[in-house]
Amino acid sequence: MGHHTTSKNSIVPLIDRLNKYPIGLVDNDKLRQILALLFSEEEAYIASRFPLHEATLDELAQRTDRSPDHLARILEQMADKGLVIDMPHKGVVYYLLLPGLIGFFEFTFMKQRADLPVAELAKLMGEYLYEDPEQGQASEFFGSKTPLTRSLAYEETIPVSSQVTSYKSAREIIRRSGGGAVGLCYCRHKKEHLNETCAKNAPVENICISLGSAARFMARRGFAQEKTVDELLAVIDRAREHNLTHITDNIRHKPSFICNCCSCCCELLAGVHAGYTEGIGKTGFLVRVDTGKCTGCGLCVKACNVNALVVETENASAQLSIAGNVCLGCGTCIASCPQEALSMVPMAPPVIPHKKKDLMKLILKEKKRLTPFVVDGIKQKVKTILRINA
Repeated sequence: MGHHTTSKNSIVPLIDRLNKYPIGLVDNDKLRQILALLFSEEEAYIASRFPLHEATLDELAQRTDRSPDHLARILEQMADKGLVIDMPHKGVVYYLLLPGLIGFFEFTFMKQRADLPVAELAKLMGEYLYEDPEQGQASEFFGSKTPLTRSLAYEETIPVSSQVTSYKSAREIIRRSGGGAVGLCYCRHKKEHLNETCAKNAPVENICISLGSAARFMARRGFAQEKTVDELLAVIDRAREHNLTHITDNIRHKPSFICNCCSCCCELLAGVHAGYTEGIGKTGFLVRVDTGKCTGCGLCVKACNVNALVVETENASAQLSIAGNVCLGCGTCIASCPQEALSMVPMAPPVIPHKKKDLMKLILKEKKRLTPFVVDGIKQKVKTILRINA
């Protein structure tokens, strides 16, 4: 397949470029093996030359010293692999290098494919993400004050007196989207290549929702199938049947995805299990137990995807309790209780960035990596002014 070695000359510039994103990639031997399997030598070089913003073919040709015709063929291959996004707009195609997470790691397993050694990549990625929770990639992903993702509330579990705004509910986000696309669950598909199955028997296919320009790219490149609003709402219903937790971008304006996550496979929820209890943004609600109704049956414990509920036995009596500051407020547990002993109560509302750019700036600032983003933005504005005045 033309993959290259993990030599310094081919991989390090790519890692340096990827580490300008809010979620970088911790450099170690496993990462270099992963990148060497995903990127050819030339693809790695081209990726390392990408600006932080979208770029045209001519701009990238100048940056890479490649002819536009040759570069177009390489970018076509990279888009098919899910390494870059191509975005046609008014007769011009813009290209954007995907980050590793959330990005080409996920795209690797979001379609059935024979162009990559997926079994080997599944093993390497699993080891890379959680081999060292405190100093490795998990710390880079979940360690900032502002989380990259957030959980969503089940509309039916929210108190009638509470106002559920458009950005808190999976259903409302979908209604406002006008449609999107649905495809494979990256996490459960990757587990399949490790000969593991979901403990909740959650679906692998037709369960991961993408919206907006991300959905159009995924449908165009075979990562997902276009769906109407009603069809996407049916996916949410299907997720509820399996007690899955909805997770999306930590932004209010036009989120790009809704994942439907289980406790055993999801790599986002694995961060919570690893101790990053603030690593996923919470909904602003919290589960409450009516001790008079609760029989301690434990069904809600099985439904919860973050181990927020614990059945304790005292004097031969089983009683449910909330475990620390873990609950996401998603409401997944509510329907599992035959005694109707669980309910959701409002908490302090979370602070959610408005747009994707706001989220990126916040995380980069917290990690003291904001300067390249600011410089890139200034360069982009200067180019725009020069183009207008030309």
